[in-house]
Amino acid sequence: MRRIILIGYMGAGKTTVGHALSRITGMPFYDLDWYIETRMRKKVSQLFAERGEEGFRRFEQTMLHEVAEFDEVILSCGGGTPCFFDNMDYLNRQGDTIYLKASAEVLYGHLRVARVERPLLKNMSPEEMQQHIRRQLQEREPFYSKAKYTVSVDQHTDFEHIKDTVAEIQRLLNLS
Repeated sequence: MRRIILIGYMGAGKTTVGHALSRITGMPFYDLDWYIETRMRKKVSQLFAERGEEGFRRFEQTMLHEVAEFDEVILSCGGGTPCFFDNMDYLNRQGDTIYLKASAEVLYGHLRVARVERPLLKNMSPEEMQQHIRRQLQEREPFYSKAKYTVSVDQHTDFEHIKDTVAEIQRLLNLS
């Protein structure tokens, strides 16, 4: 029974790396946000608006406990998931946690392009967005750094670098 759990800030490439790992290992890939949306038939942003952050985070924790019990799975968590309740300790007990670590500058570059897909950032100016990313990254780093493994993704500029990241994860976890 193996579980590979990807954590990190939004825009770090958790979904992209998860899909690539899934193709190589044959293990199914689940994105926690997508899992929640499928089960609830609502967007995460809608659930967040309806329940508030506290209500959403409690529900997210319930869904996390459901999907993190699956065997032979690759799971990517929302950027905030490890930072609430005992989620990070729970994830470490469930499997191999990997922090996809990126600098605030790299994350800004990735998120600037995908801003419309990120409701939280949609109405921010570039300066506000950079400050927001820096502040949240600093707040979340103590949780992220509890992961069993850390892989730098600052070079995620093209598919070759993503392949390098996947190869590094394969080496770390002895996935041949």
